Amino acid sequence: MKSRLVLSLLATAGVIVSGPAAATNGYFSHGYGIKAKGMAGVGIALPQDALAAATNPAGMVLVGDRIDVGADWFAPNRGATAPPLGAIEGNGVSGFLIPEFGYNRALNADSSLGVSVYGNGGMNTEYAITPFGPPGSGKGGMNMSQLFIAPTYALQLNDQHAVGVALNLAYQQFKAYGLQGFMGMSATPSAVTNNSYDTSTGWGLRVGWTGQLTPDLTVGATYQSITQMSTFDKYAGLFAEQGGFDIPSNYGLGVSYKINAATTVAADVQAIQYSDVASVNNPMISPGQLGDANGPGFGWQDMTVIKLALTHQYDNGLLLRAGYSTNEQPIPSDETMFNVIAPGVVQDHLTLGATWTLANQAELSVSYMHAFEHKVTGSGAAAGYDLHMYEDSIGVAYGWKL
Repeated sequence: MKSRLVLSLLATAGVIVSGPAAATNGYFSHGYGIKAKGMAGVGIALPQDALAAATNPAGMVLVGDRIDVGADWFAPNRGATAPPLGAIEGNGVSGFLIPEFGYNRALNADSSLGVSVYGNGGMNTEYAITPFGPPGSGKGGMNMSQLFIAPTYALQLNDQHAVGVALNLAYQQFKAYGLQGFMGMSATPSAVTNNSYDTSTGWGLRVGWTGQLTPDLTVGATYQSITQMSTFDKYAGLFAEQGGFDIPSNYGLGVSYKINAATTVAADVQAIQYSDVASVNNPMISPGQLGDANGPGFGWQDMTVIKLALTHQYDNGLLLRAGYSTNEQPIPSDETMFNVIAPGVVQDHLTLGATWTLANQAELSVSYMHAFEHKVTGSGAAAGYDLHMYEDSIGVAYGWKL
């Protein structure tokens, strides 16, 4: 009975999470799991639930037997200035529901097997009038979302150290519309825009380690390989490498420290290697045509993210959380023109969260995130194309021990 319930929840989560999504550290989410989201995404050295594999697979052996189900309502406000239209808002779709699911079970006293299902990231814009098409072209924008299903094995090496590995099975979907103005720049003009959704699949690995160095101090490290994805054939004339859109590698270090029995401080540093992916990293001014290996891309740079968090056990039934994160700007000022359809410019995030322990030892968790408005003013060849964005999200999750 429990096995059928788990499979049903996993299938449902997988279908829903693959819907529209948007993200906050470039196009990556600021955190994975409602508990971590209430702490600005901190979790490399502080696993809390069965979504831990998304941040550090080693944490799964430390969270016990449990199921976690949650959802985040994500509301980005994005827009641009684009000649000749002037100020335009990309909020044709105003909000997105992003569910999550995690399951973990001990194999024996020293190891566990589980799965985490989550939206890795994405981006969405919809402009009422496209800035990249002739008059009368209608709406313009794009939608990209990524789903990870991560079966995970974790092993407790001894009382202090644990390791884990997750197989990231990835699914992504993409569509673009109203980009007729780019067709003349493409090696394959018919595969630039207005081709409905295309999908892509692939896989990669995430590995991790945690070490409890003292009774109060825990550290962790994690690395995710490039996730090699099949190409978006319907958009082979838009993305470099004939529709290539791999998911970049990323890695991080984390630390958590118990100040006292009730209060813990924690921090993560994460590096996202957007330069791994030509379609994301290639500059707009490139020698090739759109779709070529050396063709134009979004010009995104690698990003370092710093995350800080605090937890406080208010009483036996209530744990409070807060967090702050900041990142490097991925979009240079001379790359804003193409990024009108992907204005992922926010940098600073403030988060709050809480978990109530219920009478049956189940848990009800909530989180809130605000990403402060940030603007990038175009320069050089992109002069006149300015980007802005701010974001809010609120999430809720229910977890229970098996």
